[in-house]
Amino acid sequence: MSTIESTRPAVMAPPSPRVEHHQLKSRALGLPTVMAQSVALISPTMTAVLIIPICFADSGQGTWLAYAFGTLMLLFVVLSLNQFAKRSALPGSMYGYTAKGLGPRAGVMSGWSLIWCYLFIGIAGLTGFSIFAAQLVQSMGIKTTIPPVIFFCLSAAIGWFVAYKDIKISSLLTLLFEAVSVACILSLGAVILFKHGFPSDTAQLKAHGMTLHDLSLAVVVTVFSLVGFESATTLGGEARKPLINIPRAVIASLLITGAFMVVMSYVEVYGAAHTGQNLGNLSAPLTFLSKAYGVNFFKVPVAIGAMISFFSLTLSCLNAGSRIIFPMAHHGVFPKALGRSHPVNKTPYIAISTFIALIVAVPCVLEIFTKPLTTFGDGGTLAAFGFLTAYYLITIAAPVYLKKRGELKRRHVVLCVIACVALAVPTIGSFYPVPPFPVDIFPYIFLSWMVIGALWLVKLSRRQSHMFAEIEADLDATMAASARSHDEDMGLVVLDLSRPMAPTFDELELAMLATN
Repeated sequence: MSTIESTRPAVMAPPSPRVEHHQLKSRALGLPTVMAQSVALISPTMTAVLIIPICFADSGQGTWLAYAFGTLMLLFVVLSLNQFAKRSALPGSMYGYTAKGLGPRAGVMSGWSLIWCYLFIGIAGLTGFSIFAAQLVQSMGIKTTIPPVIFFCLSAAIGWFVAYKDIKISSLLTLLFEAVSVACILSLGAVILFKHGFPSDTAQLKAHGMTLHDLSLAVVVTVFSLVGFESATTLGGEARKPLINIPRAVIASLLITGAFMVVMSYVEVYGAAHTGQNLGNLSAPLTFLSKAYGVNFFKVPVAIGAMISFFSLTLSCLNAGSRIIFPMAHHGVFPKALGRSHPVNKTPYIAISTFIALIVAVPCVLEIFTKPLTTFGDGGTLAAFGFLTAYYLITIAAPVYLKKRGELKRRHVVLCVIACVALAVPTIGSFYPVPPFPVDIFPYIFLSWMVIGALWLVKLSRRQSHMFAEIEADLDATMAASARSHDEDMGLVVLDLSRPMAPTFDELELAMLATN
């Protein structure tokens, strides 16, 4: 910035709304740690150890193709999301983006649905941790049965402490844990593939026996396996070069995890076929395959890898969910206390503490009535409806936002249409064919949650008549600040175009006095 520009008195410029989001630790995260947030929430380990057999039940030999197709479908949603991510960095993820495109009311409803998502995926993380922790205990020869509630509380307590202390440590841990887990699984996969020479499976490559209807059913599972890529955007206020790193993290996390799932689905179908087993009947496919292929020692590292991966899943949900709640509290949607950041750690510690209490309370209560594996499946299914809602909103918001900026092109509209059609596949698949009870009532449970959010929003808007205008003003100020920060990161000179290009005589005199 020029000397004249930087030495103008503060009174010469109109005040801008206070941007409370800067209370979080800014510029703390690089591309790897930002991407770790999305990868951990997608949790490729979860898919490899539990979900692929479910997909196989629908798609059979075409399981790998279903994952490839699901990745391609969600890529169109990512491209819509990145229309926002490459132009502005807003704490609060798609809450702020949707608000900029479709207005604050739609933004609040998007945030409301994302809180639902991260709550139930976090619950799935706790239950997954308990399942594999119990397997690890049994593999060590310990016969004492440890109640799952102990594992729930252990994972939640460690996750809370890490998230409370430092977002950078939290992100590094999720990156390390997921990398170790994926490396272990890929090593086992290599053993399975090359045990019988070159791993060419003609039946799989031709998707033998799979129909278009089978593919449509399987894609529902694959899409739900891949959701969570958007969570990197929740760290927009804490990332370095967010307008570059956030879009890269979002798209890279989807493509990398999608490729991993394609490979592992091929491996598991291939491995089960050579043992004469139906993959759809295996509840723990990697444990079975490690024993069947004579590498039973993999059972322990796979269990450890899965356990710490599920811990990372809960931790990433805790980080993402609390950073949705944080800006919404600043905007008056939630109590103001939830918008406080720790004076030293610069983390949204009250939002973190509140959210982890909700995440751990649900499975502890449900443990009285059902098993962790059932809670795991139900949690993932319930979360899926929230993700679909948020994805629809951001996809529609993108062209509206670009039109407001005067940047809308025909390709943006085409992209929106393709993304909405792609999202319609898992949406329809969630209702038809009608799933068994109680899964058939899950959409209506989610709908009740959204109705509660809408009623709460109506009540708040009547109590705070200027709330929506204040949300828009705060988002505008945050976006302007992120744009200036991006220009500074890129070494660009920032000019204040709202003022005359040539300074007046009085301004020159003030500048000279300030310099002296």
